[in-house]
Amino acid sequence: MARFFLAIVGLVYLLLALWCSVDPASTSRSVGFTLQPGSGQSEFLVIYGGLELALGIIFLWPLWQREVTRYALVACVIIHGCLVLFRSIGFFVFTGIGSTTYSLGVGEWLIFLISLGFYLVQRTSRCGERSE
Repeated sequence: MARFFLAIVGLVYLLLALWCSVDPASTSRSVGFTLQPGSGQSEFLVIYGGLELALGIIFLWPLWQREVTRYALVACVIIHGCLVLFRSIGFFVFTGIGSTTYSLGVGEWLIFLISLGFYLVQRTSRCGERSE
């Protein structure tokens, strides 16, 4: 079940990477960025296109190598835990936040909580196996 969840998260990141790479003007506008020609466009492409592609690959990795599921799950918990922490701080510190940003925050919280749940279940089952 964790592999299926990670695959869904991975596909979402691949789609986001594609959207950010193919239509950066639309993507950046939807989250409140103004792309400056040259460096700004390059930075957005690298971070939002490249990094999201890398995350997608990490979360899809267990589909072809089952033994890395725990690694991908831990990565998912850490990455989304950090996103949730900073997104939550941002919601308290900044005003004028748009609906797309709130939607991203809800998605990040869901991914964090679900991945944490899978991690804790796996950890509990592994601890039970060791004590037998």
